[in-house]
Amino acid sequence: MTRRIESLEIAGPAGRLEALYEAPHDSDPWCVAVVCHPHPQFGGTLHNKVVYRIARGLRRTGVAVLRFNFRGVGRSQGTYGNLVGEIEDARAALSWLRARHPGLPYALAGFSFGARVVTRLGCEIGDARFLLAAGFPTAMGGAEYLDRCAVEKIFLQSTHDQFGPRPDLEAAYARWAEPKRIAWIDAADHFFSDALDALEERVAAEIEAVRTYRLI
Repeated sequence: MTRRIESLEIAGPAGRLEALYEAPHDSDPWCVAVVCHPHPQFGGTLHNKVVYRIARGLRRTGVAVLRFNFRGVGRSQGTYGNLVGEIEDARAALSWLRARHPGLPYALAGFSFGARVVTRLGCEIGDARFLLAAGFPTAMGGAEYLDRCAVEKIFLQSTHDQFGPRPDLEAAYARWAEPKRIAWIDAADHFFSDALDALEERVAAEIEAVRTYRLI
């Protein structure tokens, strides 16, 4: 799949943030999305395989994507911000992307720790077209903010996720506000091992459904 890609640095609240911007090669995007990586203190980067597959699935549907490293990761400046700082990093990345494409709808997507970041930020702002959370880590504690979040929410979860086990996520999901959808992907673990193709296909299918039927 052809793409336009730019390696860049953007201004963040704790210094410069390393980022990659990707857009469809042969068409103008209809939406833009920031994609956030897993936990910075456990090896998470913008090059994570799941993050890459989410970004590619989005781009296949005509979405321009910005992946970036949280503060203190790779060439990004600053130090770990205990989730609060990383939410502000994502806010800065989103501001940059929306300035690049003024007038387009925007979305937020993330894997694991990144799923926490984007759902927190997206529910706070309130006007994202959709939030896509892969491998939502219930092990990080409660997510009561989702009980009242009226943004379109898409959850993609491994059937054998050790950090978001199916019984725990199903119990939490039952409390979370509509609109919402959940898709279980048959995978060996939290990292969608042996199921990255299936994950990418599901990302693309879910976003095509949003684009077609949600009047975006």
